[in-house]
Amino acid sequence: NLKHLMKNGGVKAIEKVNNEKAAMLYNEIDQNPNFEGTTAVEDRSNMNVTFKLTDESKKEAFDKLWNDANIVGLKGHRSVGGYRASMYNALGLDSVKALVEVMKSL
Repeated sequence: NLKHLMKNGGVKAIEKVNNEKAAMLYNEIDQNPNFEGTTAVEDRSNMNVTFKLTDESKKEAFDKLWNDANIVGLKGHRSVGGYRASMYNALGLDSVKALVEVMKSL
């Protein structure tokens, strides 16, 4: 993990990317009427973003979209259900962009 951090610009550089990833995903959740966050804005995490559909009848369609896009690991959080996107340091910005595009297409 430390080697990855140093190779990618150090803590400050990774922090910047992590903030961008979180902002991008939360922006989509907040603006897209198909989704809602499960955490109060002041308690949001940059690493684990939990959200759910506003209309559960779209679950099958959304699940197909993200699976067809080869996105993995969106299983819901054990206590809040819905979906959880884990965006740890090694996850690139392009991966979050791919999820956001899928969310926009629902």
